[in-house]
Amino acid sequence: MKLDILAVGVHPDDVELGCGGTLINQILKGNKVGILDLTQGELGTRGTAETREAEAAAAAKILGISVRENLGFKDGFFQHDNAHVLEVIKVIRKYQPEIVFMNAPFDRHPDHGRACALVRDAVFLSGLSKIETGLDGKAQQSFRPKVAYSYIQALNVEPDFVVDISNSFAQKMEAVAAYKTQFYNPEQDGTQTFISSPEFLEFVKARAIHFGTPSGTTYAEGFKAYRLPLVKDIFNIE
Repeated sequence: MKLDILAVGVHPDDVELGCGGTLINQILKGNKVGILDLTQGELGTRGTAETREAEAAAAAKILGISVRENLGFKDGFFQHDNAHVLEVIKVIRKYQPEIVFMNAPFDRHPDHGRACALVRDAVFLSGLSKIETGLDGKAQQSFRPKVAYSYIQALNVEPDFVVDISNSFAQKMEAVAAYKTQFYNPEQDGTQTFISSPEFLEFVKARAIHFGTPSGTTYAEGFKAYRLPLVKDIFNIE
């Protein structure tokens, strides 16, 4: 299956929080979208790897994505090394996405920045034919996505561009709410964390408003670009 977009998150729920609305927008336009989770989020204070897996599957249905995979890297301790980069290259070559979304280049959680660097390397190296990979006993062809963007996470980073998600914001938050062990749930007991408070969900909403209002819309998601975006028609800039 060829994908139009592959969204990568180091923890299940990163993608939903960072670019869930944008993915919904593109799915509604007919694009095929997939999610790659690098770890099972097993070090999370609340829930387990098993509950996180079930929550990720539920969120995937809400988003309407075509496929979701998990590479099972070690949460908190995966390395940015050859072996890990090669595993991501295999997925990129498998699905041949035109666009890759990935974690923020630096953030409150150290896994986020490390994952961003790892995926950025994989996106570039996937296009080199002398790097050989195989899948299901068959050699893979080299392939490089057209662009890779980082979605903005907890830290206040100024975006290079924003995407209007006003029409998909409610569905995005429904997908976030599928992670019942992770985010605010009055029926869920356990140790409270940075993301399990009701204030965190208000922060997610406030961030979307913060990006949306200056752009003339209600809600938006922000992204960092790694090359200067090119505009071919200035009348299409809103």
